[in-house]
Amino acid sequence: MERHTDHAFIIDIATRYLDEQSEPAQGRFVFAYTIQIRNSGKVPARLLSRRWLITDANDKVQEVEGDGVVGEQPRLRPGEGFEYTSGAVLETDLGTMEGSYTMVADDGTRFEVPIPAFTLTVPRTLH
Repeated sequence: MERHTDHAFIIDIATRYLDEQSEPAQGRFVFAYTIQIRNSGKVPARLLSRRWLITDANDKVQEVEGDGVVGEQPRLRPGEGFEYTSGAVLETDLGTMEGSYTMVADDGTRFEVPIPAFTLTVPRTLH
C-alpha cells in the first residue's frame, strides 16, 4: 500500500472582491475566498488547523494560524468534501495567499496538505 495515496486531498479555491466592505481611499481592500477541500485519499482524516501566509502588493506578509476552519474541524471520509468561505483584508488592491492544513488520519498519522497560492485582486473596470 502506497502512503501518498492514503492521504490525498484536492483543494479548489474561488475568490471575490467585496466592494461594499472595502474603503480603497483608506487602504482597506476586503476579499472573500471560498475553499472546497475533498478527500481523494483512502483513509478518513480530520482537519485540525490551518496556516496562512498573506502577502500584499507592498510585500507586507501576515501569518495567520488557528484551529480548524470557520470554527469547525471537519472529518472527511474518502470522497467527501467540505466547503467554507472566509475573508482577508489587505492594504493594497492586490495580494496572494498560500498555506497549509494540518490533518490527522483516523490511524493517528498527522500530515500537511499544502494550499496552493492564489491571487486576491480588485477587478479592473473599463471606461
